[in-house]
Amino acid sequence: MANKITIIGAGSVGATIAYTLSNETIATELVLIDINKKKADGEVMDILQGTAFRDPITIVSGDYEAARDSDIVIITSGVARKPGQTRLDLTKINVGITKDIAKNIAKEAPNAIYIIVSNPVDILTYVFIRESGIPENHILGSGTSLDTARLRSLLAEECCISQKNVHAYIFGEHGDTSFVPWSRAHIAGVSVEEYYEKYSPNKDKITFDPGRIIDYVRTSGGVIISNKGATFYAIAVSVVRLCKLILSAQSSATTVSTMMHGEYGLEDVCLSVSTIIGPQGVQGRIVLDLSEKEIEMLHHSAAQLKDMIAQI
Repeated sequence: MANKITIIGAGSVGATIAYTLSNETIATELVLIDINKKKADGEVMDILQGTAFRDPITIVSGDYEAARDSDIVIITSGVARKPGQTRLDLTKINVGITKDIAKNIAKEAPNAIYIIVSNPVDILTYVFIRESGIPENHILGSGTSLDTARLRSLLAEECCISQKNVHAYIFGEHGDTSFVPWSRAHIAGVSVEEYYEKYSPNKDKITFDPGRIIDYVRTSGGVIISNKGATFYAIAVSVVRLCKLILSAQSSATTVSTMMHGEYGLEDVCLSVSTIIGPQGVQGRIVLDLSEKEIEMLHHSAAQLKDMIAQI
């Protein structure tokens, strides 16, 4: 079956997503769009020359018209935060970019499922929903899918167990108010704390410390940027996984940013909770029985996002 995926933004994240998709079999056609046409052309040439040893795939650069009939559109365009720049200033710039993209891409690919990756992802997902006219269930933000991957990676490493046995999630915004609903997390059927204390080979060296673990998740991006200038490998893999879930035959549950409609008492805000996605896009949310403290943390995260939206 032919699947067409368009990526808007040929920076480090967009290009790495395109490269990662070129090594998968889920798409038969990739389109890369960027305001810097020369950069997009170069990325396409480089990626395409690496596909000589796989089944044929079409990879092109182009303008918005090239996105016509796309099954999935991934939006990575935006500017990175500069030293001394406030989060609000950055948000205003990227909101403007997202609004411009929304009005241009919606008329070319009205039936596509959209994945918003640009930051701040929760706010830009909200803006795209409001501005594009695309059905809401066809729009999702990458949200805390990367944060959840970072969490599971750390727990698996410290407990010396496959990540497939780790069932834990990051809820809330993709940012400083994100949190782990530990009451619903487990490793191989037991609570994460119990696994650390009873079954981990490292139990005498590494203890379960919720504060340390969430700090690791929240600061990972900053550490990577400080060390190498940008983050793009892990987010690319996370986004490609979302593409696979969307294009698969059955629905799956994951943490992505979508518009809330009364779940956990939240309205008119996009953030990440356990969400069912599949061939029809967003199909619903799983409302977990969270603790009172966890509900408070989710509402605090939503309040921070709503405050930012009000300012822009």
